[in-house]
Order: sequence, then structure tokens, then C-alpha cells
Amino acid sequence: MGEDTRLTAVVTLAQGMAAAHTPRESWRAAATGACRALGGSFAALSVWERELGRLRVLVNVGERAPDEEEFPDAEAYPVHRFPEITEFLHERWAGGGEPDAWVETASGPSAGRPGYVHQRVAALRRRGRGCCVVAPVVLNGRAWGELYVARPAGATVFDRADADFATVLAAVVAAGLAQTERLEEARRLAFTDALTGLANRRAVDVRLEEAVERHRREGVVVSLVVCDLNGLKRVNDTRGHAVGDRLLERFGSVLSLCGAMVPGALAARLGGDEFCLLAVGAPADDVVRAADELCRRAAELELGEGVACGVASTEDPIGPVRSARRLFRLADAAQYKAKAERAAKPVVAGRSGPDDPVVRLADAPSREARGERRRFRGRRP
Repeated sequence: MGEDTRLTAVVTLAQGMAAAHTPRESWRAAATGACRALGGSFAALSVWERELGRLRVLVNVGERAPDEEEFPDAEAYPVHRFPEITEFLHERWAGGGEPDAWVETASGPSAGRPGYVHQRVAALRRRGRGCCVVAPVVLNGRAWGELYVARPAGATVFDRADADFATVLAAVVAAGLAQTERLEEARRLAFTDALTGLANRRAVDVRLEEAVERHRREGVVVSLVVCDLNGLKRVNDTRGHAVGDRLLERFGSVLSLCGAMVPGALAARLGGDEFCLLAVGAPADDVVRAADELCRRAAELELGEGVACGVASTEDPIGPVRSARRLFRLADAAQYKAKAERAAKPVVAGRSGPDDPVVRLADAPSREARGERRRFRGRRP
């Protein structure tokens, strides 16, 4: 494809997105324009929903497989199955690198530097496609999602020039999406933490109240993980708040990744160095495993000093949970115990026998609770 042809394709894509009146029209224009510009047979646009830890497909265009809808309601993939968007790409952008596209084929990686490719390779084979180019979409300096264009088996494989062009197209798509995003900004800000892109305290309060009401009516399991990021103050004091913010953003990405291990879990920043995961319907042990993985990954971060995690679940012996406030107190008390004991793994309310100290602390009157907290502190190594 010549330079003039590619320039025309870029202009056409931009014009198509500018003419869109709704988010769906904008998504379709982006995917259709990119598919035509790259000579593909199929294209998709996906968004990274950090608070739910998943890549959600917004639109599929072109020659769709039987299981691919144009605007799917439920086509989403946990980001831990495609971790390049949270790990590989994040680290490159944080270091000032460009979010370059890459090519994958039904037989493995090709042009560019891929992330973890096995899921995409399997999808190409399953749907009769020979190759794809994956271009990260970056909006306001943050990973927003990705543009995906494929060709059928037997067609010419995308090359490095195609990957470079896909990077340009993704930037054009990002500019068009920015216009659409402004229309949704007010609604999103009400329930989103501006720094990390996770849900905020308001979103957690609303979702937790709804979840506990379902627990009372239907007996559904509700689990809450409360996390306190260790060492943030030291990072702020010694390396500056900009570096501290980078630690918060990086931990937010890790939380989103681990939250994806529990389908439907809500990842949130409560404020300052406090974060949480809220899971509804998942077994408590699954939530504890996700919290354990979170502790492990947080300990490996270059910045900070790991994380203190507390877990409370209605599936564990913690007594009746009739209010969101009590479940939060239990998770917070477990987190406090984990922090006081510098525990490398999550502390789970109700799993230390009939006289569980976490349950006792959560349910104690304020004066007794202060004494219990002093006893926790006294056990520090």
C-alpha cells in the first residue's frame, strides 16, 4: 500500500469517527476503518475495564465467526490471560517507550515484540484466521484497550510495515475516542478513581450495599478484600509524589490483574493507599487465592514494601452479616492484623477458631477495639 493510499485511509478513519453520534457508531467506525486500511477481513475493538480486570470486546466487524456478534453483550476475557496489556506494555510506557503494535500468526509470533501469545494463536486457529495485528490504544497517557485486525488463513501475513501502520491507526482511533469519552466523562468520574482508573469508594459503597442485600435475600456469597499498600509514605518522602503516584498506578494494575482471577470482582481504590476487591457469588477460597496472588505480586514491585491484605467472606464463620458496614469492618480488621504482623499472606476473618481475634476486633466497642489493636501491634516481630 502506497503512502498516498495510507494517508487517505487515515483521513477516512478519522472522518468516520468524527461523524459518529454515539459510542457504538464511533467503535464501529474505528474497527471498520482500520480493517479496510490494513486489508483485513475482520477487526475488533476492545476496552480494558480495570475495575473488573477484563478486556471487553466493544465491536466485531467484517467476516465474523458464528460466536462473534457485532456488538457483543458478554464477550470479555480476563486480563490475566492477556497480561501484556498490564505488564509488558505498562512497563514500556512507564519507561517512555512507544506502544508499538505487533503481529501474530496461527503458528506463533511474527513481526514486532509480542506479549503472551498462546491465547491469541489458539483463537486464530479456532476461527480459521491466519494472522492478526494487535495495536494498543492509549488514551490520555494510559492503556485504554486494543485494536485487533485479522486476515484469513492463506492470505498474505502482516509484516513490520503493517504493524507500524497499525500503531498510527491506533493513535487516530484514540483521538476519535477522546471525543466520545468526553461525553461520558461526568458519569465515569462519579464512580472512578482518577489516578488509577479503578472504581472509587462511592462505587464500592453502592455495589456492597446491593451485594449484602442479595446475601440477605438469596444467600449469595459476598467477599471483600481490603488492602493497605505498604511503604507509600516512604516513597513520597524520599522520591517524591510523582513516583508515589506511579506506585499507586502500578499497584492498581496488579489489583486489576488479580481481581480478574475472580469473575465479576470489582477492583477499587478506596483512597490514599487503601484498595479493595469486592466479589459476589464466588467461593471464598477463590477470593483468598486471588488475594494471596496479589500479596505475592505486590511484594515483587520495584517500589513500595508489599501490601497488607484482609479478607472477609459471608461463607466463613464470621456470624450473620446484615449490613455492608459489618463486612467492611471485618475485612478492615483482618487487614489491620495483617499489617501489624507484617504478614506476607492475607489474613482471613473467621478462620482462626471460635474466638477469632479478627471477628472480636471488628465487633468490639470502640474502646475495646483500641485495646485489641494495641495487642496486635505488640505482636510485631
